[in-house]
Amino acid sequence: MFKENKMKENQVLERNVIGKKTEIVGDIHSEGDFRIDGTVEGSIRAEGRVIIGKEGIVKGLVECKNADIEGDVSGNISVSDMLTLKSTAVIHGDVVIGKLTVEPGACFNATCSMKGMIKELNSNDDQKASDKTA
Repeated sequence: MFKENKMKENQVLERNVIGKKTEIVGDIHSEGDFRIDGTVEGSIRAEGRVIIGKEGIVKGLVECKNADIEGDVSGNISVSDMLTLKSTAVIHGDVVIGKLTVEPGACFNATCSMKGMIKELNSNDDQKASDKTA
């Protein structure tokens, strides 16, 4: 019981920022949150939240727990929990998410699949198969 509390206290999630007029080419991995107001060409993997500001541009893969997007993303997005698209967001690519929120005005040109629905469909198929064999 005490070990769990101590481990939670030791986890410090920092927010990393890529500022306006900054361009990065390469892969990024962070255990904390990440905010992008510049340009990134490559993959972004974050254990926490990824925030792409109005002027932020990402060309590549985005993998994270939660994401708030106001800027442009061209590439695949994989969000294990909640993806929030603000009214200024422009998305092109394949998206795999847990939950989705889209504000009016967002441009969402993507193939989208929800992780929870895929699991639910697979479990229904398994149940039907077991019903046939019984």
